[in-house]
Amino acid sequence: MQAVAAPATPAVSASRTISGQVHLARGAEQGFGPGLAGVAVSNGVDIVRTDAQGRYRIDVAPDGLVFVVKPAGYRFAAGADGLPAFWRRVPPAGGAAAGSFDFSLVEEGGRTATGARPLQVLLFTDTQVKNTRDIDYYRRDIVEPIVASMDGRHRAAFGTTLGDLVDDEMHLYPALNAVTAKLGVPWFHVPGNHDVDPGSTGDAGSLATWSGVYGPDTYAVEEGGAAFVFLDDVVVQAGQGPGYVGGLREDQFRFLEAYLAQLPRERLLVLGMHIPVFDTGGRQTFLAADRARLFALLRERPRLLLLSGHSHVQQHYWHAAKDGWQGAAPLHEYNLGAACGAFWSGAPDAEGIPDATMADGTPNGHATLELDGTGGYALAWHPARPPADDPAFTGSMALHAPKVLRRGAYPAWGVFANVFMGDADSRVEYRVDGGEWKPMRRVERADPRLLLENVADDLAAALRGFDRSPEAVDSTHLWRGALPTDLPIGEHRVEVRAFDRWQGETRAATTYRLDEVPL
Repeated sequence: MQAVAAPATPAVSASRTISGQVHLARGAEQGFGPGLAGVAVSNGVDIVRTDAQGRYRIDVAPDGLVFVVKPAGYRFAAGADGLPAFWRRVPPAGGAAAGSFDFSLVEEGGRTATGARPLQVLLFTDTQVKNTRDIDYYRRDIVEPIVASMDGRHRAAFGTTLGDLVDDEMHLYPALNAVTAKLGVPWFHVPGNHDVDPGSTGDAGSLATWSGVYGPDTYAVEEGGAAFVFLDDVVVQAGQGPGYVGGLREDQFRFLEAYLAQLPRERLLVLGMHIPVFDTGGRQTFLAADRARLFALLRERPRLLLLSGHSHVQQHYWHAAKDGWQGAAPLHEYNLGAACGAFWSGAPDAEGIPDATMADGTPNGHATLELDGTGGYALAWHPARPPADDPAFTGSMALHAPKVLRRGAYPAWGVFANVFMGDADSRVEYRVDGGEWKPMRRVERADPRLLLENVADDLAAALRGFDRSPEAVDSTHLWRGALPTDLPIGEHRVEVRAFDRWQGETRAATTYRLDEVPL
């Protein structure tokens, strides 16, 4: 697959110089507060800083965008659509009044530029709604449980959705945004391949609808001792393969270079994008030259985290020398699971919401990122509406075991644990009837829980839901332990414990029965 040339950056001669002020918001009746000094403002390539009065000047291409890099300890005033008002479009022609490109920031009490106290970021990806029914699923399955758990307002500093907000149905953006706004959290968005305008023949202009709603496709947000750079990494390739590939444009690299040049080296840097930076499916899914250039920019930074979506499975990928990464330690990419799971598929529950389990057995849901203010972070996965009374399905794992085995049979059957945030380095153990803890073996195979759904779909005489559950694929976070058959007749309790690198020890439990079968 050949690298795609990036669209040319508009020439400076075609740009217009605009000016404005970044000021502290004081409320409608009190008017604007004082200007804020040292705030970064960008045209998507260049970065300038506000002066002592909060004023700035910058060249922006006609019909281009200007945006503010949110400083830590502040939030943007919300626009009429409820989204953070951090960007403005420069008219394609005609003059603009001086000071018309102003931005308001609200000071957040208790936060400082270095992140004096831990805070949380909500991570969503692939809401991928295709109609109002899916938006209702998103509301009831994802948003309302979060709101209910926090008495109407989440404690997160902000949230992000890492692409594929819709399934090519851009007219749904306003209704989707209205549901997300119920969280009461400033929300930032990244475009995905299903947010590209249908019929786009090339990368240039393929996000026209997106940018009209969400503004820049590449920008930065600072909070909690960390810097977040959100990137459009979908390069449209009309008529080639799936019609797109992962990669970055020249103007995005120029923005990254400018931003990183003024970012302290020790600051935690989080890159959020849609398509994973690692290749999948045995083919090049992210342009190798772009990955190499990105890695070269990041190589000297000791605190890094990549966030991606797109795959509708969940996995941790540790970039190393084999991937072209030359940093001192492996580069962690968290490819988080989808809010829609397997595209809102599967048999519905009693409330009419589809099962939505992903192909690797991970339940649909959302993730959280905890920042400790000193460059450290912790991740967690939160399944959507996990059953409250099932010890075999907790927020961290789900177990599967046969219900009954013959006493004395060869121990060829096992208990399986799908540890949603696990990877090859995870420690997972089990014990039976309170006995000695024994290690479970990591296996790359299909989750038996999802295989049961596949069989149920196959055997059903009618569709069990709008769409079947996905065909199960090998999971990267599945463990197996052989079940003993030399115990007394009757029921036996199996406990599993997993040691999460961020959340510590978590447990789940199930049972199986041994029956005597006469010869």
